[in-house]
Amino acid sequence: MMSYIRGKKGAMGIGTLIVFIAMVLVAAVAAAVLINTSGFLQQKAMATGKQSTEQVASGLYIKEIQGRYNTTNQISQLAIFITPNAGSAPIDLSQVKIQISNGTKTLILTYNSSFYSDNTSGTSDIFDVPTTANSSWALSNGTAITAYLPANNFGIIVLQDADGSCKANTPVIDSGDLVVLTINTGLNTVNLGLAPRTQVTGSVIPEFGAPAVISFVTPATYVLNSNTKDGVVTLQ
Repeated sequence: MMSYIRGKKGAMGIGTLIVFIAMVLVAAVAAAVLINTSGFLQQKAMATGKQSTEQVASGLYIKEIQGRYNTTNQISQLAIFITPNAGSAPIDLSQVKIQISNGTKTLILTYNSSFYSDNTSGTSDIFDVPTTANSSWALSNGTAITAYLPANNFGIIVLQDADGSCKANTPVIDSGDLVVLTINTGLNTVNLGLAPRTQVTGSVIPEFGAPAVISFVTPATYVLNSNTKDGVVTLQ
């Protein structure tokens, strides 16, 4: 009888051991799943936090908008002075879109690398359209203009770029850089219709980050200069 009882206790102990081992294995698998999941979630949260911070902190800031008017009594060239926001990540201007409207038509402009000029050494007139060299407003063959900046494109004039990051094919701006985005509103056959008292709205939209807002009303009249309506006015 005693031998039988001891045999039954041994069988019960083996069953308990099997259950215990199974519980340990299940706990180990569960722990591994939890550790892997928590690690994935941590990395995802860090990446999301970085992207959110970049989205909030980055963006463009418009320092000034100037326009040049001519004998047509309309603004023929628009220059938007932009710089990155404080703390912004580098911004690729080739991915920037400019949306601008005069209340009648809305244009969406993209960057055209053919209309680029580096004026970091200084310039006498950013609105100059030379016939002896390419500029941000027109192309030339050395003696005459061959093409004007298209209505659906904008050009770039680099005014300040300490690290040389803003090139024609890779126009990336970072902290401290200052560039001009050029828009043809009346040169040659292009006509956005920026006559006096025109309400202009829009934005400069980067690939990520906050867009820069365009909002101004053109002057009530364009002041005569040497008996011709030709001059520069600050719009915003």
